[in-house]
Amino acid sequence: MEMFSFWLVILALVLFIGYALLIGYYKKGWIQSPDFEASGQFIPQKKVSVIISARNEESTISSCLASLREQTYPAALLEIIVVDDHSNDKTAEIVKAFTQENIRLISLAEQLNIEINSYKKKAIETGISASTGEWIITTDADCVAGPYWITAMMEFQEMNGAQLIAGPVRLMSRKNLLDVFQTLDFITLQGITAASVYKKFHAMCNGANLGYSKKAFVQVNGFENIDAIASGDDMLLMQKIQKQFPEKIFYIKSRQSIVSSLPAKNWKDFWQQRIRWASKTSQYDDTKIFLALLLVYLFNFCLLSLFVLSFWNVDAFLIAVLLLTCKIIIEFPFVKSVASFFEQEKLMVYFPFLQPLHLIYIVLTGLLGKFGRYEWKGRKVK
Repeated sequence: MEMFSFWLVILALVLFIGYALLIGYYKKGWIQSPDFEASGQFIPQKKVSVIISARNEESTISSCLASLREQTYPAALLEIIVVDDHSNDKTAEIVKAFTQENIRLISLAEQLNIEINSYKKKAIETGISASTGEWIITTDADCVAGPYWITAMMEFQEMNGAQLIAGPVRLMSRKNLLDVFQTLDFITLQGITAASVYKKFHAMCNGANLGYSKKAFVQVNGFENIDAIASGDDMLLMQKIQKQFPEKIFYIKSRQSIVSSLPAKNWKDFWQQRIRWASKTSQYDDTKIFLALLLVYLFNFCLLSLFVLSFWNVDAFLIAVLLLTCKIIIEFPFVKSVASFFEQEKLMVYFPFLQPLHLIYIVLTGLLGKFGRYEWKGRKVK
């Protein structure tokens, strides 16, 4: 036991050094990533198609479409396509109630007569096939955006000649324990996304706010070869586009382009969501993101193991507490900076106290994402 404890401590210390360097790199990338704001002089020219895959979203789809209806981007250059993914509630009826000419509803059930593993990818693909826009933007049915969202994104695209733009996403926290926990975790992910894309270190994005040219989607054959994977309509597609256009991938760090999404309603939904996200990691063909995720996982696993070992070895407890404290110290400035961008800095008061729960969360979602099953939108996926 003593020999095992010794080597576990050594491994944890070595991994912590690597982890600290990685967080420092992400912090530097986040700070260096330039802020962007629409100039007010931009004259839109490209037609944009917003694609929304919706399944049983009667409680949220109305707010989503209302925010899209208020966009400053010219209505004549904007079409909104909602693909109803076999909803059995009033989602389709609510969409039909929006009488604007540029809002369309497509029934996936009418387009698909076989069972598949990735309905969301098929819904997005169906929407893109029916679209007339030169630029595609995806979001989720539970999201709302500010009026300058599309205008800012398209001015940014024109300025950079981007083929894909990852946009910022914010969770709307209600300040209960679950919401605060997942919001802080999400803030961290957003900071890592911005830093990694800006530094061209590895590809990360979120399908709730993602834009790409239809040309790029067609050139990489859409979701071909990744369509059997239930998740990954965002990051796996991003990796494909990045291979074809490595210098044309960007993150738009703009408050005008923030899309706000609802957090998971309860702990069960939260775990199912995060397991779904983790399930696609084995499909990444980007070595750098795989190694970064592996480093994060192994460090958190070793740290949690030290706390477990503390039941038999008091020294292990002291070292675990020390490493956890150091982890908080190196993460706090980075996460606080990102939280400030999203105007959620007040949540940082909870950050240190949620770290033990975060350790458990990282270890369990990593394991279950690889070996477990999850349920999403009423569908069970292996």
